[in-house]
Amino acid sequence: MNSLPNLAEILRNTFYTLISQFVDFVPRVIGCFVILAIGYLVARGVKIVITQILSRVGFDRIGDKLNEIGIIKQLKTEISLSDLVAKVFFYYILLIFLTFAADTLGVETITTMVLSLVNFIPKLIAGAVLLQIGIMLSDAIRNGLTALCKSFNIASAKLIGNLAFVFFLIITFLTALRQVGLETTMLESSFILIIGGAVAAFAIGYGIASRDVLANIISSFYSKKNYREGQMIKIDDMKGVITKIDNTSVTIHTDTSTIIIPLQLFQTKHVEIFN
Repeated sequence: MNSLPNLAEILRNTFYTLISQFVDFVPRVIGCFVILAIGYLVARGVKIVITQILSRVGFDRIGDKLNEIGIIKQLKTEISLSDLVAKVFFYYILLIFLTFAADTLGVETITTMVLSLVNFIPKLIAGAVLLQIGIMLSDAIRNGLTALCKSFNIASAKLIGNLAFVFFLIITFLTALRQVGLETTMLESSFILIIGGAVAAFAIGYGIASRDVLANIISSFYSKKNYREGQMIKIDDMKGVITKIDNTSVTIHTDTSTIIIPLQLFQTKHVEIFN
């Protein structure tokens, strides 16, 4: 007959095993907290130093330019680049020390997870920098295109500028996501289809609505060189002195009135110039 297991012996061995594991684990936990405390102090000190250095060299001026962009104003937030960069360094250093602390605990799963996060941070920083540059570039393109359209008296100049801003901003955003390491193939395909259809519809509609304006702009390249301010001309039954020439029209002052004539008429009408 088999003897029953000694229950007291089993409990004693289990207790000794737990005590042994606990005694072995406590120093690791203490070492983990010590490393985290040192890491926090180091990260805090680096954050303060970086904030002061970047503030003194005028790094926040870039952030001030970003704050002037319309989309940033609508978010009702202010960007301080020196503080933002300092926080990134703070958490990055803290994560490095967290890696050492997790390695001290001997838990491989936690160590692997923290290492993956540490390796992801540089990609995230590169994506953020790329997005920032893209926002500034998109805003510059919008302002330049809006000013160019206004100089040619093109209707909806602001709308065209805003569309260009959104277009380049989306491209920048997709590029930043790809830099971070995210898959953007489906997003890019959808974006191309949507933008392609929108641009085609806008071009057709805007071309039909603004054909007269575009005709005047094209005519200006051929007509403006033949005329100058102060010149006496006669077009149809109208005779007067040219007082102004812009990109779409000519202003003529007659004996009784001031007449604005579209430039495209100078390509189809008989014009007589008096010396």
